[in-house]
Amino acid sequence: MSATAETVEPILAVNNIEVIYDHVVLVLKGVSLTVPRGGIVAVLGANGAGKTTTLKAISNLLKAERGDVTKGAIMFEGERVDRMSPADLVRRGCIQVMEGRHCFGHLTIEENLLTGAFTRQDGRAAIKRDMEMVFDYFPRLRQRMKSMSGYTSGGEQQMCAIGRALMSRPKMILLDEPSMGLAPQIVEEIFEIVKDLNAKEGVSFLLAEQNTNMALRYATYGYIMETGRIVMDGDARALRENEDVKEFYLGVSGGDKKSFREVKSYKRRKRWLA
Repeated sequence: MSATAETVEPILAVNNIEVIYDHVVLVLKGVSLTVPRGGIVAVLGANGAGKTTTLKAISNLLKAERGDVTKGAIMFEGERVDRMSPADLVRRGCIQVMEGRHCFGHLTIEENLLTGAFTRQDGRAAIKRDMEMVFDYFPRLRQRMKSMSGYTSGGEQQMCAIGRALMSRPKMILLDEPSMGLAPQIVEEIFEIVKDLNAKEGVSFLLAEQNTNMALRYATYGYIMETGRIVMDGDARALRENEDVKEFYLGVSGGDKKSFREVKSYKRRKRWLA
């Protein structure tokens, strides 16, 4: 690593965190990851691997599910944030788009977008400008702006959820399972918009995604999770070419399926404390 790279502080650093639910169930075990400023990083793995819990730990949404970060620390822009309220974290510029979209079905698309600006204090003119920016990225939302979101398609609701996050003027978006339940064409459209938002608006992204193939096409770096641990990480291109990743996550090769951590050719680097 170059000296320049070493001096650039990541926008997000998760340091060896442990998450326990109900004071009993250990869900995350020594998870560490970083997101560079302006980067797109993917957290990959099967359902139940711990991806959503990792994102909720970062955005401080675990309390509602009787979960706690009991070890480690989460740093956003160099400041520890794992004891902040979710609203305070949003004000600092980090917001999560939840799995399943969670739009307010009884509100119009326009009203849903306005709820994303509830923490802002920069006036109506600035909010109106950002609303136009959202419509520029998501033209479908402009067409459906007066429609109740509960009557729009899954793809339109996902666009609305991302647009609502953008209305908070985020520096970073945590995007949980953006492809879930959507047609491949819509998934690609949404990932292309994520790529544009990253390149043009400078928004950093941390994606939790089961669609490994799609995520690694757009991310620059990836972490693979199994049973609450990071079992592998690396440059997205290198992960796409890794034979074990191809077999267990991209479905390229056949054979009997085993746990990824049981593959003998894979020498896992431990990222947790013994």
